[in-house]
Amino acid sequence: MSGRAFAVAAVVVIAGGLLVAGLGLNQYYYFAAYVVLQYVVLATAWNILGGYTGYVNFGTPAFFALGAYTAVVLIKWLKAPLLAQLVAGAVVAGLLGLAIGYLTLRLRGVFFSIATLALTVVLQTMFVNWEYTGGARGISLARPATAPFYGSYVQFVFAVMVILAVLAVATAWCIERSWIGRGFAAIRDNEEAAECMGVPTLRLKLLATTVSGMLMGLAGAPFPFYITFVEPASVFDLNYAVNSLAMPMIGGTTTWVGPVIGAVLLGSAQQIATVTISSELNLLLVGVILVAFVILAPEGIVGLVRRLSRRDPA
Repeated sequence: MSGRAFAVAAVVVIAGGLLVAGLGLNQYYYFAAYVVLQYVVLATAWNILGGYTGYVNFGTPAFFALGAYTAVVLIKWLKAPLLAQLVAGAVVAGLLGLAIGYLTLRLRGVFFSIATLALTVVLQTMFVNWEYTGGARGISLARPATAPFYGSYVQFVFAVMVILAVLAVATAWCIERSWIGRGFAAIRDNEEAAECMGVPTLRLKLLATTVSGMLMGLAGAPFPFYITFVEPASVFDLNYAVNSLAMPMIGGTTTWVGPVIGAVLLGSAQQIATVTISSELNLLLVGVILVAFVILAPEGIVGLVRRLSRRDPA
């Protein structure tokens, strides 16, 4: 997709999202769409590190929760507006990504993945014992009485998440088309060879962890006003780690559009299953679909479409 076509598509999506937010539909539809868009951001963020550079990250809940708790602190301390929460959540989570990247990126394969999983456990333990943010009991928060441009704050937060999803996808698209994206691909294909060719592998990996962490924190920052109750069990949920990994793998990990496809399809299926059957089936649904794709289409939907399009019709 050319730059002009992508820009037009981004404007159309944002305009459409803002229009839908103003229609005043049933509140559940905004809640459900918010979750799907949230996973678009998380899956795209995961793919920048896990898909583009090949470093599998199980620490998505840590960065998401850090963005959410940063917002909680700002709400409780300064009654900060949502924009300040978004900026602070992204910055704090990005700094954590930079720090953890510097400490762990010399690890490779399963050792790096275990280190990111340990990060989630450490942060969860810290917030469970931090009374200022409610500790293990959690903390209830009241949304502002009025919402800018909309009658309901739920509609406003949905509109914000539409913009954040487009911003995350645009970031991935820009990376993929730049020399940074080519450097990431070189690291994914053969890191030793990339170093021999002069690719600044450590700096690029630090950039990947920082950008990925920022976007995950950005996804978590609106969570307090979306749910109005924050507790460690909800923001450190295993679903965030599993879904943010599964969605890019189902859609395709080597392109910006793969996580979007995976998040929309799998996220929508989960929301439908939650309403029609049971929310407890979400992880089972993810597991079954992921196993099927690993066996039948290991390159995801995008890879499957490309393979079928190259096949000789004769």
